[in-house]
Amino acid sequence: MSMTNEFWRGKRVLITGHTGFKGSWLALWLKQLGAQVSGLSLAPKSQPSLHNLLGGAGEGPDIVDIRDRAGVTHQVLRSKPQIVFHLAAQALVRASYRDPAETYETNVSGTVNLLDALRLCEDVRSIVVVTTDKVYHNPETGLAFMETDPLGGQDPYSASKAAAEIVTASYRSSFFSARKVGVATARAGNVIGGGDWAEERLIPDAVRAWQMGDTLYVRRPRAVRPWQHVLEPLNGYMSLAERLWDAPLGIESYNFGPNHSEAASVGTVLKMAERHFGGGMVRLGDGTEGPHEAGYLVLDSARARAELGYIPRWRLNETVRRTMEWYRAEREGRSAIELCLADIRDFSNEVAGTLPLKVAG
Repeated sequence: MSMTNEFWRGKRVLITGHTGFKGSWLALWLKQLGAQVSGLSLAPKSQPSLHNLLGGAGEGPDIVDIRDRAGVTHQVLRSKPQIVFHLAAQALVRASYRDPAETYETNVSGTVNLLDALRLCEDVRSIVVVTTDKVYHNPETGLAFMETDPLGGQDPYSASKAAAEIVTASYRSSFFSARKVGVATARAGNVIGGGDWAEERLIPDAVRAWQMGDTLYVRRPRAVRPWQHVLEPLNGYMSLAERLWDAPLGIESYNFGPNHSEAASVGTVLKMAERHFGGGMVRLGDGTEGPHEAGYLVLDSARARAELGYIPRWRLNETVRRTMEWYRAEREGRSAIELCLADIRDFSNEVAGTLPLKVAG
């Protein structure tokens, strides 16, 4: 990725799910690069909300349910995007067991609604549909997944995201390729970073418990995941959008995950988090409680590295350190936008090498 303002300055960018954790970071970063950002999302669910802390409080015309076909079409035509990042989703495995119908409506029908609306948008040139590392059929072989591996999904969340992959491929071949509109999916690993207060996620649950002096209970401490800082996949998504703009045909999907050696168990990540947070109590389960979840999940990002120049920058310990220090600093009174911009500056300068990124604020 160029990591300069030239490509993004003035581009009209639509982010679905812009009020969520990843969407809030992405919107802030793109605005700093000079893009004209619009959104399409539900109102923030968590309190506090990173979206609101970054200055996006209030329900405006961008508060739209992705399941509302008419509302989605109206917002797409209103914003006239050139580049689209589709992040809106029901993104929790356990929630998908509690309400599978809502999960499929949001993740499958919602993707259909967006892509169908974008068929009517004459200016769109680059569409990145974000799915998940869990789209693959997982026989638990201990091997990292490549983009050519078969899709699957035992739980409703994983299956819904695999279905969204198929929907995207169908719209690409049926409607967008002939117009030379680039459409691709992005499959990212477990993302952490400051400002996530969602329920049923490891780091937010830990922060909530430890700030209250409570003990965090962890059901599956031996589960292995490809952990990464939120800026890592966002860098990949933006790189992919740039590539689609210049070369829209022949690009279908990319994995964005850390180096294989950086994959780690839940228990390992918690030990790092406890150390960098300054203490915290944990009670570990035996891994048998609750519905099925993958035990081992690692991505192979060789394609993104070779074709997009995607290189993970922050190792796991650095990722966890920055994440826990973000929460501590915000708790002590530093502003969320100041903390996010500091991370964006540091990350961008590492990517750009000696070429500093000009970031406002």
